[in-house]
This record gives sequence, structure tokens and C-alpha cells, in this order.
Amino acid sequence: MKDIKAFGERVIDNLQKVMVGKRDTVEMALIGLLCQGHVLIEDVPGVGKTVLARTLARSLDCTFSRIQFTPDMLPSDVTGVSIYDQSKKKFEFRPGPVMGQIVLADEINRATPKTQAALLEAMEERQVTVDGVTHKLERPFMVLATQNPVEYEGTFPLPEAQLDRFLLRVRLGYPNIQDEVRILEEQQLQHPLETLKAVVKTKEVLEAADAIRRVYVSPQVKRYIVDLTRRTRESDDVYLGASPRGSLGLFRSAQARAAIQGRDFVLPDDVKAMAVPVLGHRIIVSPAARLRDLSADRIVEEIVRAQPSPGGDYSSAPRQKRRPERVEGVRKEAK
Repeated sequence: MKDIKAFGERVIDNLQKVMVGKRDTVEMALIGLLCQGHVLIEDVPGVGKTVLARTLARSLDCTFSRIQFTPDMLPSDVTGVSIYDQSKKKFEFRPGPVMGQIVLADEINRATPKTQAALLEAMEERQVTVDGVTHKLERPFMVLATQNPVEYEGTFPLPEAQLDRFLLRVRLGYPNIQDEVRILEEQQLQHPLETLKAVVKTKEVLEAADAIRRVYVSPQVKRYIVDLTRRTRESDDVYLGASPRGSLGLFRSAQARAAIQGRDFVLPDDVKAMAVPVLGHRIIVSPAARLRDLSADRIVEEIVRAQPSPGGDYSSAPRQKRRPERVEGVRKEAK
């Protein structure tokens, strides 16, 4: 996994040229990329949600498109539309912005539910169907959506079906004093994003995404992942728990985290680190828990603390016993 670690450091170092002091969030964006998942960036205005998405797109040698969601948008504004060509006497498909490889869905909760639903097929099946014709999306395909959790006027909450399709939900938070001073200095003459160059090729992204699937996950850690997910369904503080897609997302993101740290096996610590970003947005808090001011993230944190970590060897698969061999009529055990 040394190649994956080197790949990750290149991307992270490039992202940190713009995203000052946000290594943890930058790593989460990289994990989303390696898992070929989608990332929901949720935070207050002005902390760099859109900049993070644009910076990641700039760092990759991939096509980039941006969708600025507004209440008057139509689904065809996202997926594309078939237009009749008079000269050729046939309909031609004009692709929408979702046909890019890295798609920035800016302020996704400002679109109507009908327009939001236009992303469902693209995010899950990696295809778009317009007028009965299916168009495959080019790999890698990743949606980076931004959302303001404070201002709800004129917004439409994302339905659970769409939230479940986001692999991760990340937050940026405010920078500390030193980082904020550095931001002022670096943007005094021009924005660092203007001079940012791509550091990895599309082929490298696909190879890295395929490589993380070979990271070993022991049976104990697999059971640990499933136990955490099932606890979200059994908690009295949760109205709706995480789906099996949540278990798979936790499994895959733990593989990616292990790989970018140079390991070819997953530790329980990888699962713990990814539990809140993967499961937090997939559960609905019960009304009684809301009255106690319990958030979904806090519930997941309490579940992780309460669930014992598994024991055993995490680093290798159990050796299979070989059948005994016979040499010149003498029974001989294989070494």
C-alpha cells in the first residue's frame, strides 16, 4: 500500500496549498474519492465548502462541472435534454452538467425535491436516463455537494434516499488564529486556487480506487462494522437507523483510510475514525432524543464508545491447511 500512501500524500499536499489547516477534512475528501463515493460538505457560509470541492477537482486530471442549484431549476437542467435536429431529422442528446467526472452540486438543498431526485440515478447507478435512453457516466464519477445547515429559508431538506447515497458528510469548522492569519497572507495578491495544478492523472485515480478494494479486512473487524451499524437501528434514541449501504460504506472507507496510511489491513481504529462521517447523516434522531438535544453524530459517538473493539489478528488471513502428500507410497505431511 506504499503506492497508495504516496498517491494520497501528493493529493493531500496539493489540497493543503488552498485548504489551510484542514488536513482531517482533506483526508476525508480523498477517502471519498478512493471509494468512488460522494461527499456532502455541510457547514456555515464562508468556511470554504465550495473551495474544497473546486480544489479537489483542480488536483485531478478529470473533467469538472458545477451545478448552482436554485428553486427554479428543472431536472433536465441537471441531466440534459434531447433536442430535435431539423437538419439530421432526429433527436440529439445534449448532456447536462451531471455528465462530468467531478461534479460540484453547490447549495444542493436550494433545489426542489423533483430536481434533487435527478441526481439519484447518477449517484447510485453511475448513469443517466433521458427519454428512455441510458447514458453511462465516465469513471471516476464523484458528486461533491455543499449545504448550509443554518439558513433554512427557501431550502428543501434532502430526503433520506438521497442522504443515504452520500458516502461521507464532512464539516470544515472555523480556522484557528494562526491559520486564519495565514489565509489572509496567502490571498492578499491572488487566490491560491488560481495557480493550482493537477498532481494525479485519471488513470492513477482509477488504479488507486481498485487497489483499496484489496485491503484485507479480518472477520472480526467485519463483524465489528456490522455490529456498529445494527446498534444504530436498535438504539432508543434513533427513529430510523443506518441501512446496509451504511455498513458497506463503513467497510469501504475503512479500507481507504488504512491504505492512505500505508497499511494493507484494516484496524478497528479505522472503523472508529470513519463511523461518524459515514453513519451520522444516515440516521434519524427520535423526537424524545431531540428534546434532550441529542444530535445524530453524538449518538453514533456513544455507540462507538459502548461497543467493545474486537480482538485477534487483523493483519493477515488465516492460513489454510494443506492436504498431506504421498511420496513413493509413504504418507508425508506437507510443510
